[in-house]
Parts: sequence; structure tokens; C-alpha cells
Amino acid sequence: MRNQKGFTLIELMIVVAIIGILAAIAIPQYSKYQAKSKVAAAVAETAALKTGVDTYLNEGKNVTAATEVGAADTSTSNCSALSASGTASSGEATITCKIANAPAQVLDKTVTWTRDASNGWSCTTDLASENTNLAPMGCGGS
Repeated sequence: MRNQKGFTLIELMIVVAIIGILAAIAIPQYSKYQAKSKVAAAVAETAALKTGVDTYLNEGKNVTAATEVGAADTSTSNCSALSASGTASSGEATITCKIANAPAQVLDKTVTWTRDASNGWSCTTDLASENTNLAPMGCGGS
């Protein structure tokens, strides 16, 4: 009688099936993780401009472009269209970012910071209702 060496075809097929099941679960979760990270990066990138906008408005200057208040350019790796505007007389301002280089559920969606003279800054997104859980805490859907 000879000793069996190696794996049988059935054992290999079971392993391939298990790997397939794990991949079917992991790939959508990874895509969700990527989308959530991209939205958080866009929120962080635009939040950094709030100080510059506040400074301009407090000095009595109107804000007409994101590059005036600290943005290096109007597009980045996270934002394809980064803009800022504000009026010193009313104290109101907005900073917007159109999300770029992201998974489909957040691609071309907008993160908006809005400044109200009496309430300060608030963050909103235009994510679809089924994707609002992708936005960071405090920056919900519009």
C-alpha cells in the first residue's frame, strides 16, 4: 500500500470556494472603506481653509478664491474643484470641494462648509441618502 502525498482535488476545491466567499465579503467592505476615507480627506482638506477665511472676514476683506486663504491650487488629489467665497459685511462664507479620484458612490459629490455670522461653521455633503454614513461625524447630508 502506498502513502498519499499532497491534496486531493476536493480539498483544493473547498479551499478555493472558501477564498471566493471571503473575497465576496471583503471587496464591498474595502470599497466602502475607500469611499469613507476619501470623504474624510475632502472634509479635512476644506476644514483647513476655515481659519484663512475667518481671518479675511475679520479683517474686513471679501474672499473670492480658495487660493487667497491658504489653498495651494483649486484642485488637489482629493478635490477636483476647490473654491471659497465670503462677504465681510455679512460674515457669511462657503468653502466647497468636489470629490475626485474616489469610488463611484462618492465620486463628484460635494463637501460644503457654510459660515453663518451667528452660528459659525457647519458642514454638509450631497451624498445620497443610502451613503450618508460615509461622511464623518458632524458632516451629514444636506
